[in-house]
Amino acid sequence: MEPRKRPEYVLEVLADPTCVKDIVRGILHTIFFHRYFPSMRPSTLEVLDLTLPVVADLELETLIETRVGQLVRQLSSTSSATGGSRGELGVRFFEKRRRKASGLGGWLTGTGRSEEEICWEVWKLKITLTTPRTETGSYAIQKA
Repeated sequence: MEPRKRPEYVLEVLADPTCVKDIVRGILHTIFFHRYFPSMRPSTLEVLDLTLPVVADLELETLIETRVGQLVRQLSSTSSATGGSRGELGVRFFEKRRRKASGLGGWLTGTGRSEEEICWEVWKLKITLTTPRTETGSYAIQKA
């Protein structure tokens, strides 16, 4: 039986520089909300007139804020006068599995009980910054 291929999801995001941070934070919080297994009390986040779920975990919130901040700094440093700056952010989910012993070799070397991390899902966010030239263009980007 061949190993199951892990699912990979690609989200392409087109955003105005003024709201890209909130949009990416909202997407990441939503992904983690649906993949967070411990019991928790959910919170919400308002992004562009949408109410999104949030995992109220300080460590996770700090990690998301750090990564989104790095992405926004990278996007703003590479943006041109016409916009069009691009960046990518990835999220991978792993589970720890006990590594199978490889006969006597694993028993003698003590590697029979070690764990390995197996990736079971991948999310890729491809972010493109655009700067609208008119008020109508700004409205169209927010609705896209």
